[in-house]
Amino acid sequence: MHSLENMAVFAAVVEQGSFSAAADWLGLSTPVVSKRVSALEKELAARLLHRTTRKLSLTEAGSVFYRHCARIVSEAREAGDAVAHLNDAPRGLLRVTAPINFGTYQLADALPGFLARYPEIEVEMEMSDRQADLAAEGFDLAIRLTSQPPENLAARHLTASRRTACASPEYWARHGKPVVPSDLTHHNCIIYSPNPNFNRWYFNGPGGLETISVNGNFRVNNTQAMVAAALGGVGVLMLTSFTVDRYIRTGALEPVLTDYTSPETDVYALYLPTRHLSTKARVFIDFLVERYQGA
Repeated sequence: MHSLENMAVFAAVVEQGSFSAAADWLGLSTPVVSKRVSALEKELAARLLHRTTRKLSLTEAGSVFYRHCARIVSEAREAGDAVAHLNDAPRGLLRVTAPINFGTYQLADALPGFLARYPEIEVEMEMSDRQADLAAEGFDLAIRLTSQPPENLAARHLTASRRTACASPEYWARHGKPVVPSDLTHHNCIIYSPNPNFNRWYFNGPGGLETISVNGNFRVNNTQAMVAAALGGVGVLMLTSFTVDRYIRTGALEPVLTDYTSPETDVYALYLPTRHLSTKARVFIDFLVERYQGA
């Protein structure tokens, strides 16, 4: 059987991008790291890495092996952690990165309850729509909206949401409400600019999936600005329900095309599969699962 330590070293090389970076992260010498990866390759009778003077890349065998050994190493560390910390209260700094809209409209509401339950945990959160490098930037967790979590990260599903088309009552009073999705082509739509398909909105209806190309005079890379514009009567927006539901409940925004649904957007908690998942990170994920799934 392949050495668990050698598997952990190999996974660290993949995640850190070089033998020297992995050596620094693991507290080993570069020759020792190289020797352990070579030992794995000898055991497997397969080359795991393409080695060049500039960078490392996975072979096909290396890619397959990495997915499995990353999971095994993670589970082994989690098993040890579960035993070692049975009586420990979660504590310390928890660094989380999350999209602006989910962080603002969901995590900000969830945090008071979490911090009350775990008073010895400190949370540092970055709200940004960029995809942070967890290893390089020292984040414990990333919250991401995606239909396909990255293969190099462990993922736990938190919740799902659909997008809702809506605008202010004043806007609808001036321009009328759409009856079918194609009517949106005649409306001023507020567009989220970082999305490569920024002007394509999707609706599931009796005839199947419809793709509508919309246009408008305001594009922005921030969902809070989109909501502010919609509340001010600028136009129609289409954002996740966890962003707009509070405004719909108060009547500040009115939904349309409610006989149609949009494709679901999944929300995941992501973390490095070979990095020790601390108790503080685990209880944060469990708290969110409990909040959104009632688990």
